[in-house]
Amino acid sequence: MKAKHKLLLLLLVTVQFSFAQTITLQQVQEKAKEQYPLTKQRDLIRKSKELTIENLRKGFLPQLSLSGQATYQSEVTTVKIPFPGVNIEPLSKDQYKLVADVNQMIYDGGLLKQQTAVQHMNAEVEEQKIEVELYKLAERINQVYLSILFIDEQLKQTELVKKDLETGLKKVEAQVNGGVAFKSNINLLKAELLKIDQRMIELQSTRTGLLDVLSLFTGEAYTAATQFEKPVVKTVVNDASVSRPEINLFQKQQQLLGVQNNLIKARNLPKTSFFFQGGYGRPGLNFLENKFATYYVTGVRFNWAFGGLYTAKKERELIGLNQQIIAVQQDVFLLNTNTQLKQQQAEIDKINQLISKDNEIIELRVKVKEAANAQLENGVITANDYLREVNAEDQARQNLLLHQLQLLQAQINYQTIKGK
Repeated sequence: MKAKHKLLLLLLVTVQFSFAQTITLQQVQEKAKEQYPLTKQRDLIRKSKELTIENLRKGFLPQLSLSGQATYQSEVTTVKIPFPGVNIEPLSKDQYKLVADVNQMIYDGGLLKQQTAVQHMNAEVEEQKIEVELYKLAERINQVYLSILFIDEQLKQTELVKKDLETGLKKVEAQVNGGVAFKSNINLLKAELLKIDQRMIELQSTRTGLLDVLSLFTGEAYTAATQFEKPVVKTVVNDASVSRPEINLFQKQQQLLGVQNNLIKARNLPKTSFFFQGGYGRPGLNFLENKFATYYVTGVRFNWAFGGLYTAKKERELIGLNQQIIAVQQDVFLLNTNTQLKQQQAEIDKINQLISKDNEIIELRVKVKEAANAQLENGVITANDYLREVNAEDQARQNLLLHQLQLLQAQINYQTIKGK
C-alpha cells in the first residue's frame, strides 16, 4: 500500500509539473505595458487631437451671422432743392436694420494646414512621452523578474545542501548506533537541517512577495508552480547605436518646433473669402426711399493684417533658441548614456572573471567535501568538520549564483540602456 501511495504521489507531482506555467521576460513586459494605467492616456491623446482638428476644419465651413438694430436719430439728411414734379420724402428719424451675413473662406494662407500639422505633432510628442515612461517601467519589471530567478536558483542550491546534510546525518546515525560517535553530532546536523528549512521558508516567502508585485503590474495570477524562463541576452559587439525612446522624443520635439515656425508664416499671410450679406430694414440701400425694403450685397473680401509682422521675427528667434536647447539636451542624454554603457561593459567584464574563479573554487570545494564525506564515514572527522566543508561549498555555489545573476542583470541593463 505504501508503494502505491508513493507511486500515486509521484504521478500527481509529475502531472502538476507538466502543467506548470512557463513565463518569459518578454511576456511579462508586454502584459505590464498593457495593464499600466498610463497606456490608457494614448487613446485620450488621440481623441483630443481628432476633436481639435475637426474643430479647426470647420473654419472652412460657411460662417453665418445675424445682426439687427433699431435706432432713433435727432436729424436726417433732407433734399431741399426743389425739382419740378418730384417730391422727395424725408427719411424717418427712426430706422431699422436686420442683416444676415454669410462668409466663406477661400484662401487662409495655409493656416488650417499648419494648425492641423501642429496638432498632429503635439499628439506624437505626448505619445512619445508615454513611451519614455513605459521604458522606465521595463527597467522595474527586469529587477523583479531577475530577483525571482535568483531566488529560484537559491532554492535549488538549498535543496542540494539539504541532501548533503541528510546524507551526512545517516552516516553519523550509523556511527552512533555502532558506538563510535557521540549523539551530539546527530543533534548538530539536525539543527543545521532546521536552519536550512528556515532558509527555504524565507526564500519562498520572498518569492511569493515578488510574485504579488509582478501580478500587480501584469494583472496575471502567478503561483508557486509558475516557472520563469531565464532570458538569453544576445551581446552585439561594436554596436555604438542607441535607439532609446528619448531620442525619438527629442526628434519629435524638434519637428514640432519646425511646424510652429511654419505656423507663424501662415498666420501673417493674406486671407481671401467670399461673402454674401442680405438685409431688411428702413431705409434699404436706396436712401432716397423712406420705406422698408430687402436688399443684398455680395463679393470677395481681401484681408492682410500686418500686426503679426512686428513679433514674427522674435517668435522665430524663440523657436530657434528652443531648438538649440533640445539639441543640447539630446547631446547630454547621449553622453550620459554612453557613459553608462562603458560602466556596464566594465561590469560585465569583471563579473565574467569572477565567474571563472567561482567555477575553479567550486571544483576544489567539491573535492574537499567528498574527502570529508569519506572521512566522516570512517570516523576520522567529526560532524562539525563535515558541516564546515558542506557550508564552504554551499557558500562557493551561492557566490556563483549571485555572480551569474549579476552578469545577466548587467547584460540586460546594457541592452536596456542601448534601447534594444
